[in-house]
Amino acid sequence: MATAEPPLSAGPASERPAELSRRWAWPALALVLCGGLALRLWGVGQGLPFVFNTDEGSHFVSHAVEMFRHGTLNPHYFANPPAFTYLLHFLFGLWLGGGSGTVRALELHPERVYTLARVTAALLGAGAVWLLYATGARLFGRAVGLLAAAIEAVAFLPVFYAHLALNDVPTLAPLTLSLLGSAGVLRSGRLREYAIAGAGLGLACASKYTAGIVLLPLLAALAVRYLDRGSEPALRSLLGLAIAAVAAVASFAVANPYALLDYASFHRDLVHQSSLSAEAQGKLGAPRDGGLLYYLWSLSWGLGWVPALAALAGAIGIWRSRPRLAWMLVPAPLAFLAFMGLQGRYFGRWLLPVFPIVCLLAAFAAVQVIALAARALKARAWRIAAGTAIVLALLAQGTIYSVHSGLVLARADTRNLARRWMLAHIPRGAAIVAEPISPDAWARELPRAGTALPAARLWNKYPSMLSRISPTGALSSETTSVSIENYVRTLAPALIGYYERHGFCWVLSGSTQSARALSEPRAVPLAAAYYRDLSQQGEVVYRASPYAHGAGPVAFNFDWSFDYYPLAYRRPGPDITIYRLHGGRCGG
Repeated sequence: MATAEPPLSAGPASERPAELSRRWAWPALALVLCGGLALRLWGVGQGLPFVFNTDEGSHFVSHAVEMFRHGTLNPHYFANPPAFTYLLHFLFGLWLGGGSGTVRALELHPERVYTLARVTAALLGAGAVWLLYATGARLFGRAVGLLAAAIEAVAFLPVFYAHLALNDVPTLAPLTLSLLGSAGVLRSGRLREYAIAGAGLGLACASKYTAGIVLLPLLAALAVRYLDRGSEPALRSLLGLAIAAVAAVASFAVANPYALLDYASFHRDLVHQSSLSAEAQGKLGAPRDGGLLYYLWSLSWGLGWVPALAALAGAIGIWRSRPRLAWMLVPAPLAFLAFMGLQGRYFGRWLLPVFPIVCLLAAFAAVQVIALAARALKARAWRIAAGTAIVLALLAQGTIYSVHSGLVLARADTRNLARRWMLAHIPRGAAIVAEPISPDAWARELPRAGTALPAARLWNKYPSMLSRISPTGALSSETTSVSIENYVRTLAPALIGYYERHGFCWVLSGSTQSARALSEPRAVPLAAAYYRDLSQQGEVVYRASPYAHGAGPVAFNFDWSFDYYPLAYRRPGPDITIYRLHGGRCGG
């Protein structure tokens, strides 16, 4: 039976089933925030001085530094909105000695630049956790706010991606700020709440375009107040809407000014990015079951099975007991799942914009169950045990996998281990084949002050991004450039003989390339044959495995092969094998 909902003017204390006093809430919140920040900073130096995540190496940090090089604040790049880029740009200038100091730091000490950027992402992620507590406390009470914050603090996806200088986790801070403002609109209708909601919305959209989904809770809060039997006069509602709109546009313009000043470039990149997202998932090794199923599966590990199911229960329960709150919280994640699920490409981290709302729904359901248990159990010890068990069930999966992630990321990357071995065993200047699993700097000397840049190459690398194979698998006299996504489509057994005839005697292969081909051998039979022949003709001289002893391998997946979620992983990086060829010029 549905319970009566309190009037909108009532604070959350009037409807809380199990509330915490400030005496317990603040220490518990401090523990959640410190724990969440620790998880986000643990292993923050992974891979450095090399940046192995392609998106991290090519987007925000590089554009923040390029603005110093070119002496302009126009990023000339809008495929991703530039708010996080601008934040890094100004932080670099303050921390690294201005424009020239920043450029020099990236050239000589990239680990300093990327560590600062990653720590910034981690701090914004922890700030988003605090804002989620405030939102939950405002809507439901401190118990729900604290539990929602704890779920997000330990959930795997927001923890892992806080280790990278990408916009996914930083976006959660302004997005949750907007959600906090919308909660204030629903509860009190004060005009400043409209301004907060609008400002958060604008900053969120200037950080990540899909964060615009947070507009729906704001519109729902405004509509509920207006329709709640005149609790909000029409003129005041219009004024609040206008304030929110002005705040949103102004904050978006401040954080993305060249969307207006260079509108042609902004529009071009936005259309291009939309077209990429809408393309069919044609990547080799990518899932083929559709975006909706993929995102639902992503919730089971990126958030956790128990909180995901609790969120579903919360979405159902809130419609029955608090329909006005339901209008604010439930449609947004459903609309987001529907929209993103229809796109042609899908990755787990793209689900992050709805994590704050999903955490709130999960916490609401859990607190309701705790309240029911408290009423059913007379003994205080049993009530405490039941509440503790429910909280542990919500947090266990995220905590286990996020702690495991910290352990993994704190260890040396397999690509750095392989580089160390190569420096000791492969002569400088030797001809090698290295699959595109690492940046160009990985095969160069580490830069030093006073030396020419870029640093000298350690080895003579085969040009892997040039294809010399015909569609039949024969060697061709002509070469064509290929993208990294199509690298394995250029492989064929004939290449091994080419390597040997031209003295490329060392071949480094990584599972983020080879496993893609071997996961769909019918799609790339020539590549599958290449890897089979390479393993037969080449002598394995070194292997760096990311897996614990007796564990693995993990089947290729565009999430798990790069975020190391499975417990089989012991260190970051692909499974690397280095072969020594002995035919042709390699037979000496």
